[in-house]
Amino acid sequence: MTSLSSRIVRRSAMAVAAVAVSALALSACASGGSTPAESSSGDAAEGFGTLAVQLSWIKNEEFAGDFFAMENGYYTDAGFDEVTLTPGPSTGAAELISGTADVAFSDAVSIGSVVAAEGAPLKIIGSVYQKNPFTILSLADGGNITTPEDLKGKKIGVQDSNTALFKALLAANGIDESELEIVPVQYDPAPLTNGEVDGFMAYLTNEAITVAASGFDVANLPFADNGLPFVAETITTTDDMIANDREKLKAYLVAEIKGWTDAVNDPEEGARLAYEVYGADLDLNPENSTAGSIAQSEELVVSPDTEEFGLFWITPELQEATLASLAGAGITLTADDLFDLSLLEEVYAENPDLIAYAG
Repeated sequence: MTSLSSRIVRRSAMAVAAVAVSALALSACASGGSTPAESSSGDAAEGFGTLAVQLSWIKNEEFAGDFFAMENGYYTDAGFDEVTLTPGPSTGAAELISGTADVAFSDAVSIGSVVAAEGAPLKIIGSVYQKNPFTILSLADGGNITTPEDLKGKKIGVQDSNTALFKALLAANGIDESELEIVPVQYDPAPLTNGEVDGFMAYLTNEAITVAASGFDVANLPFADNGLPFVAETITTTDDMIANDREKLKAYLVAEIKGWTDAVNDPEEGARLAYEVYGADLDLNPENSTAGSIAQSEELVVSPDTEEFGLFWITPELQEATLASLAGAGITLTADDLFDLSLLEEVYAENPDLIAYAG
């Protein structure tokens, strides 16, 4: 088994300050040598050519649905000659704005920040995760943080990029920053396992699993269940793509729904595709990948809403809950600023059989 430090190189997920927005713009400029993604507005009979997808993280089980879509020919069936999956870490905003990606997986806070601060022409058209996987991870025989009140008097390790989001968690639960100590950390949870901090900002499907797999009894304080129910692994694209390549995006969504239907019904195979095929060069731990795939399939991807409306659907209520979460992080937007569910609505109207994803 590889060490925790060698396997945890987490994403820089939360670009919520203007400085981070500027960094995205600079990275877009710096990628000037890249060839813009092909944009096809031809009809379906002629096919849709290629589609460039920017992933938010490495090619692990987090993208099991995409691997199924690739493996089972759903992209080809949808009319694509090629769909490229470019690994992160990335919020996807820079790639979308620069034109090097047509679609990106991200999260509502990262996309909302550039929309609010820069007026970026981006929209979330669906969300793989109905609940975000952020958590305050602790050791059961240490901090044992399972309620917001447990944060008080503790040392909490928070990455710089996640500080605003953590402060939003505090605000949502009426906790003043003076009631605890925020300790700057990186993405390796060693400060938690070494006893340097009582809690550590993490992912339920990543560090929470790897720390437990290393022999520690862990406790979690999930953000989604404690005042910050924003969506994550959002499917994001540009206003231009929506206006000019609508059928292409709809074809992509059909293939994605089919792929994630397979992933939900067979998370073990989704994990295998990650550690044996698409992420074979990453030295992924099969047991941890399988645990992560099962956890996301059972706890994050599906919900009573997806059972009624289909995968990726973001109800008006969940949109408003997400916007309230963003407001707590200083990001003020309306639903129309951030979301466009019209493509997914058309996809399900035209393919009602896709709603019943449960096997």
